[in-house]
Amino acid sequence: MKWHKTELSRTGDTVFYGEHPTGLPIYVLPKSGYSSTYAVLTTRYGSVDTTFSTAERKRITVPAGIAHYLEHKLFENEDCDAFERYAETGASANAYTGFQQTAYLFSCTDRVEESLRILLDFVQNPYFTPENVQKERGIIGQEIRMCEDDPERLCMFQLLQMLYQNHPVRVDIAGTVDSIAEITPELLYDCYRTFYNLHNMVLVVSGNITAEEVERVADQVLKPAPPFTLDRQSVEEPETVSASRRETIMPVSMPLFHLGFKETVPPGYLHTAEELVAAELFLELLIGRASPLYSRLMQEGLINETFGGGYFEGAGYSALLFSGESRDPDALEAALVQEMERMRREGIDLQRFTEEKNAMYGRFITGLNDIENCADWVTDDHFYGRKPFSLIDTVATLEVQSVYTFLQERLNIHRRALSIVKGEP
Repeated sequence: MKWHKTELSRTGDTVFYGEHPTGLPIYVLPKSGYSSTYAVLTTRYGSVDTTFSTAERKRITVPAGIAHYLEHKLFENEDCDAFERYAETGASANAYTGFQQTAYLFSCTDRVEESLRILLDFVQNPYFTPENVQKERGIIGQEIRMCEDDPERLCMFQLLQMLYQNHPVRVDIAGTVDSIAEITPELLYDCYRTFYNLHNMVLVVSGNITAEEVERVADQVLKPAPPFTLDRQSVEEPETVSASRRETIMPVSMPLFHLGFKETVPPGYLHTAEELVAAELFLELLIGRASPLYSRLMQEGLINETFGGGYFEGAGYSALLFSGESRDPDALEAALVQEMERMRREGIDLQRFTEEKNAMYGRFITGLNDIENCADWVTDDHFYGRKPFSLIDTVATLEVQSVYTFLQERLNIHRRALSIVKGEP
């Protein structure tokens, strides 16, 4: 296996990259002086991947929630589950399913190679039977019903269902009780063989470990993967939202809100590093803790410490999202729109731009001290086709025009929706 070494010019951090003969891309980030190690094995497969084509099949549509279901079942084999094996090495393990990725991870302070061997072994050896699939259906069904009773989660997906009319990002990652009832061992194996191909995955290990140690375990455990062929069938998503406001009554002490501004992007489109950083920097200028608007909203009692915003994006979708508690979500929405319009008219203050840009750069540099953050960051970079930590250079060289372009050309204040969960009048 040939390793390529990259040293970050701004920090001196080192990243080793290589593609294992079995097809798995591997990144190793040695951290001198660290006592712990973190590893994450990720497949580019998430809840939105419900319709696709392969070399064997022209088109297949699977039930919503199957990626999450598969994540649950993969920990279990014929003899024991992976958590029992990790308990013997002392590693702390977990997994999660997102809209676009499914990740399996662990952290430990010793017996690193043993824990890494467990990770690479169980993810390659699925075991699905009618009995264990049926058993899991009850467990996940209960999880879905608990989520339906969660005001925060309901508020978020209520917003996504208004913003997106066709894109599967509008559907809860866990699916529905009805959709998971359609999941069978055969469907799980179909999705596993399609998406858990090593060419569609990436392993990132960070901390107290060397590239040679990772390679040794990979040589012992990994199995050669067949060629990877997949057509992720994109959906046509209208530019408009399906509704602009929706209220749901639940037992909450203060109204919860999720507000979204939908951006139009082509099907399957992935944003560039410059586009991502520009959007995030715009958010800091608009509602960062140092912004005049944030101070005013706090003084007027329209927001509290729960208030925040983020850039929600992936293949073929993106939106500015704001959320939190507010005594008057409608007034808060009006204030945000008013400030966006003011910034369009008057432009962006160059001094504040420089201050926020420098602060973001500082947060990125500080983030390199966190081995979990580093590994997750490199995973995203890989799936986006970026060099590891390229966002650092992007922030350092970003011009104010990039943020202004986002504000003027990408942000549409009319394509917005407000989701509210409030208590009984």
